[in-house]
Amino acid sequence: MIVGPDPAPPRLLARANHHLVVDGGTVAPGTIADLRAHIPHAVGVVGAIPEALQVARALHRAGLPVTFYTDETVTADAGVEVDPISDRGPAMDVADSLVDLFGHTPLVRLDRLGRDLSCHLLAKLEYLNPGGSVKDRPALAMIEAAEAAGLLKPGGTIVEPTSGNTGVGLALVASRRRYRCIFTMPDKIATEKVQLLRAFGADVIVCPTAVDPDHPDSYYSVARRVTEATPGAFQPDQYHNPNNPASHQASTGPEIWEQTAGRITHFVAGIGTGGTISGVGRALKERNPAIQIIGADPEGSVYSGGQGRPYLVEGIGEDFWPPTYDPSVVDQVVMVSDRDSFLTARRLTREEGVLAGGSCGTAAWAALSVGRSLGPEAVVVVLLPDSGRGYLSKVYNDQWLADHGFLRAGGETVSEVMTRKGQVPQIPPLVHAHPDETVRATIALLKEFGVSQMPVVKAEPPLSLAEVVGSVSDRSLLERAFHDPSVVDRPVGEVMDRPLPTIGMGETIDEAAARLQSSQAVVVLDSGHPVGILTRSDLLEFLASGRPGIDT
Repeated sequence: MIVGPDPAPPRLLARANHHLVVDGGTVAPGTIADLRAHIPHAVGVVGAIPEALQVARALHRAGLPVTFYTDETVTADAGVEVDPISDRGPAMDVADSLVDLFGHTPLVRLDRLGRDLSCHLLAKLEYLNPGGSVKDRPALAMIEAAEAAGLLKPGGTIVEPTSGNTGVGLALVASRRRYRCIFTMPDKIATEKVQLLRAFGADVIVCPTAVDPDHPDSYYSVARRVTEATPGAFQPDQYHNPNNPASHQASTGPEIWEQTAGRITHFVAGIGTGGTISGVGRALKERNPAIQIIGADPEGSVYSGGQGRPYLVEGIGEDFWPPTYDPSVVDQVVMVSDRDSFLTARRLTREEGVLAGGSCGTAAWAALSVGRSLGPEAVVVVLLPDSGRGYLSKVYNDQWLADHGFLRAGGETVSEVMTRKGQVPQIPPLVHAHPDETVRATIALLKEFGVSQMPVVKAEPPLSLAEVVGSVSDRSLLERAFHDPSVVDRPVGEVMDRPLPTIGMGETIDEAAARLQSSQAVVVLDSGHPVGILTRSDLLEFLASGRPGIDT
């Protein structure tokens, strides 16, 4: 129970299950009746003497177990315990809460990764924040600003679209302040991240990746609907919230300046919401306008000139331009492929002992690219936003990488079969249909190229796997047309089958044979991009015509 206008000390609030505020030294009978009904284990009272002490005595006389908290010397009636608010012992090196440990992350040299560079290559290890990512900083700033503005009140709900890291930061702060959390996430996100958010007690809604931001099913749109439908809900909206970049301008940027003794010449970071690079960039350029700010961006993202098409790296890149990104601060944007991102992240782990996420690999590859032209006086700081612990099922899973065509096995591989198949010039590498094309036109396409099945895709090559939305075969179309002749004039997207299974370009022909046991064809992936179709007939022809280097 808090007596008077002054707030209770945070440590007491953290230990309390509930708190009540009374104006003066008297307690209404109804309040005492409510307390008795809940049968509290203990009632703590804090506030200015004498009013707070009067309240404590009144509660004790009503038969409630009371502890009065004060750092002053007082004599209370028997039965009212008096405990100090402050710790009176020797000072201990301990934080009052995990939130107090946000920020102040270290710099470390990457001398092995940057062995071929003349410049200093330093990494800002943001994954050492308590929530495991750089997003702890804006999460705290956005919540505190919302509380100050009255947008988020006790018992409220935080709703946010997130690729995982912002959600963890918000959930961590919410757990301390007793808010409920609901997060929407794209379905390309690693399962570890979904499980992590649920471990914090958050509700998670998984939404499709390959839809436009304004599509009703996008994770942005779903978050807006949930916010509107939930009483007491607040959406921090990291893509539009100015407290996102402001948090980095106030903390991350000044930390880097101080840690490098003002010697930093280049700052490299991935661009997601744009909050990190914009805020850090502003802070550094305020101190030295000559510092170069370099963005690292996935291939396909709008920041580096892409059309917002899907990619596999998580947490960075966008398909629209959020207001939290300030392009005037950024001097250069480097486009980085999924392949370079993932393999560089694995290099960070194996060569430097830095267990890095995929977007860390994106930023590190861009830093290496920029650093090649710099001399020994240059100091390049690359921000590593999160840990690889959230990507063990993907970036650090050899089978996942092989399935997506990032790794090559020894011996004969799918690549050799596709090379042999590619020697037939009249057939394009990837015969495909689009969802809005008619079944009649799709049948004509199958006939024209003499193929029996093909994928249905929502864009033109080069494709992302997320842009493959289904498949068709001559057998399934024939069956549908036989039972309903009118189907030939309907869009093929209405009658298509599920997408074909996939296999990586570098996987063995033994693995290809195993997957073709359950499917007539598979989509072949090279560095995450669909590049062709492998059928049972293709594999049989390869085996029958003689393998390279073998006389038949």
